[in-house]
Amino acid sequence: MSVQRGGWDDTIVALATPQGIGAIGVIRLSGEQAIAIAGKLFPSKDLLSQPSHTAHVGYLKEDGRTLDEVVLTVFRAPRSYTGENVVEISGHGSPYVLEQILKACINKGARLAKPGEFTQRAFLNGKLDLTQAEAVADLIASNTEASSRNALKNIRGGFSTVLIIR
Repeated sequence: MSVQRGGWDDTIVALATPQGIGAIGVIRLSGEQAIAIAGKLFPSKDLLSQPSHTAHVGYLKEDGRTLDEVVLTVFRAPRSYTGENVVEISGHGSPYVLEQILKACINKGARLAKPGEFTQRAFLNGKLDLTQAEAVADLIASNTEASSRNALKNIRGGFSTVLIIR
């Protein structure tokens, strides 16, 4: 179960892939109601009864209108990136379609995440230490093999391990 923090116990949603046109776009929900919110939009299966780390294919719908055919992945707390219930919706990469999915998630009770909020929740829930959380930003910004390798090492706890040993 996630740590309850005043003002941080709601369910958030955001585009997890870069904005723009692409073959696939991923939208991530995180929070106690993530699975329930996604379930309201995914009539193909009862997501609340599905186990963690499972993928499901079907149509995302809002008010009888089909939004997209998606792959929906369910991660139950605490075994997720944020330590909370997480659902990742992999849909077609049309900016219009992804915006419709985001709006539908918001209409069902999520709020738009702030930049870095998924990683912040992972830190607050003890899934990452501060060095690892900072390394996530470093990896996203990396543009060389060396910077990428260093950031990955720190995400896996490389720098934290050095600090603990010394």
